[in-house]
Amino acid sequence: MNAKAIETQLLTLEKEFGTESVQAAIDAVKRFEIEVPTWAFGSFGGGRFGEYTPPGAARTIEEKLDDAAMVHKLTGATPRVAAHILWDMSEDGSTGSFDAATRLKDEAAKRGLGFGAVSPTYFLEGSYRGSLSSNEKATRDRYIEQTLLGAKIARELGNGLLTPWFPDGSAYPGQIQLRRAYDNMLGALKEIRAGTPDDVRILIEYKVFEPGTYSTTIPDWGTAAQMARRVGGNTGVLVDLGHHHHGTNIEQIVAMLIADDVPAGFHFNTRYAADDDHAVEPNAELARIFYELVIADVVSGANEDRNWAFMIDQCSSRENRMHATLHTVDSLQVALAKAMLVDTKELARLQKADEVILANRLFNDVLLLADVRPIVCKARLDKGLNPDPVQAYVDSGYGKKIESERT
Repeated sequence: MNAKAIETQLLTLEKEFGTESVQAAIDAVKRFEIEVPTWAFGSFGGGRFGEYTPPGAARTIEEKLDDAAMVHKLTGATPRVAAHILWDMSEDGSTGSFDAATRLKDEAAKRGLGFGAVSPTYFLEGSYRGSLSSNEKATRDRYIEQTLLGAKIARELGNGLLTPWFPDGSAYPGQIQLRRAYDNMLGALKEIRAGTPDDVRILIEYKVFEPGTYSTTIPDWGTAAQMARRVGGNTGVLVDLGHHHHGTNIEQIVAMLIADDVPAGFHFNTRYAADDDHAVEPNAELARIFYELVIADVVSGANEDRNWAFMIDQCSSRENRMHATLHTVDSLQVALAKAMLVDTKELARLQKADEVILANRLFNDVLLLADVRPIVCKARLDKGLNPDPVQAYVDSGYGKKIESERT
């Protein structure tokens, strides 16, 4: 889409939705930032991903950061990287290292990137009976120690965000005592919170199943929110789009977390069967989620304490990892642009008048049917970027370069 075509299509959008709304959407897309995970660029074979690794996959933390920097160069929207402690901040793969984290931060800075969220790694050898929910105190202590190190890294080197996810659960009824697992997890998290300064946000992630198929210790947003309240301090909920039963109304979850003023954030991805971790595609559900975030002013809003944390969490088996990450950023910007165009005053009038179908049609005219790509392209042009980051990547030659060098 060239500049002239973009301007022409913007005029059409302005006629339908108003000049002020279109400009506000452009400005919102220009401000929007999201963290990319280091693990999206590296080798992630084995298990359900098979043994295939896409050509050009990063082999070292330096190569992961090179790729992340390229994504930011093309999108202008990914200034920080999120990292796993034992994947990126360890000397031996078993113990976290503050020195390794410092090197990561320094290497990121050389590439114009900041250090974002820190994820502890809770699936080590010897943890087959749980991590923080384990009945073995030595196992719980091991993970508490690593999590407290993660909090220290997050506060002193990162952006003050700790994002734990726990694989704890069971495969069969009767395998574990469900209440004891919950109590163990809660007690360990309280110990972690007590040892973590309040300026570090801890966002508890939940997952409906996998690897546990009968139970997971934190299976849904309600459990995570209740646990966050009981843990106290600056503790909240992390929403991963893949961690729900099919048909779950995720935008309603977002609305309720906002209504209760729960600190929160997102791991964005797309799933079709389970937790597939595919790249994000533009769709109506995503636009509805962003509508709830927009009307609550928690997307790059002036009050940083209320802003949600936005991160990508994807790493599937077959796609080109760079294409996938750029595609995700593009899809999220499209969803944000759509959400910004909703006429909230007219929608409120229709809701008050109980005009059920008319309200739904107004919603869908924007969130489902509007083509907002000119808004996203204009935002990129205003920042001196190529309007199509995926095509810009293909044209850059970077892909062929890394495929050749990383054989």
